[in-house]
Amino acid sequence: MSGIYIATSSEFVLDLAKRCKSGRMEVREYLARIGYEGPTQPSLENLKAIHERHILSVPFGSLSIHCGERIVPEVPLLYRKIVEQRRGGFCYELNGLFSWLLEELGYRLSLLSGQVRNPLTGRFGPPFDHLVLLVEFGDGRRWLCDVGFGNAFRKPLPLEAGRAERQDNGVFALHEEGGSWELCRTPPGGSEEATLYKFTLEGRRREDFRPMCDYHQTSPSSIFFCKSFCSLHLPGGMITYMGKRLIATEYRPEGEAKITTELTEEQIPHILKERFGITLRNKLIPKDQDIVPPSTDY
Repeated sequence: MSGIYIATSSEFVLDLAKRCKSGRMEVREYLARIGYEGPTQPSLENLKAIHERHILSVPFGSLSIHCGERIVPEVPLLYRKIVEQRRGGFCYELNGLFSWLLEELGYRLSLLSGQVRNPLTGRFGPPFDHLVLLVEFGDGRRWLCDVGFGNAFRKPLPLEAGRAERQDNGVFALHEEGGSWELCRTPPGGSEEATLYKFTLEGRRREDFRPMCDYHQTSPSSIFFCKSFCSLHLPGGMITYMGKRLIATEYRPEGEAKITTELTEEQIPHILKERFGITLRNKLIPKDQDIVPPSTDY
């Protein structure tokens, strides 16, 4: 087996779970992975700082799918990949593991089912298309957390309909109608608001997301299956690898400035290591195919 993250049996998962209980998974190692050295007691200030450090440290993307690794959303496996192997992942991995960290730190939270809006077709994906977190404080305040979505907010958003919040990478607002919430973003220097995804407040279990985790590894209607990519937030911008391209985005008052560099296949492993801190154990097969729109608008 070339990468320990590739789970092939239930016995392997159980073995890692036992090692987790014996201290294999450690909060301090997780915090070191994201470069967080501040206080950890539950508070809004600390939550914002930890959330932002996570966004600026752990890449979001689909690389595992394109180097022959099956993604199994078991927390011990996610810890091994993201913390010990210093890799990234998609929402079921990043928010799945982040929820464990927050629980260990004493936060009360719920897992929510989101549906991502395709910016080209305007259609929403199926239920459980996206995993989102909601943290609730003792005074009843609730905050949306998401460290597993490409260009979403960097700091948690208060669950308040119609309230716009400006952050480094745009203006974010939540809208609610009939129990369905939508997250919208206006890019820096832009004037048009676009919906990123919608969600409801019904609490879910981790295992509820398993079928859609498999779907995104195999469906031609999923960006994760159709494109090999990863992205990382930076102070003042973002960097994205996709297919055989590197896209550097700088946030300016007048708008987003993008510089695209074409890559050879030989350059890609070096770019991933130097710009994203990722070293892959298996060979990556670059992919950048068109996404097939789903037949149904959910």
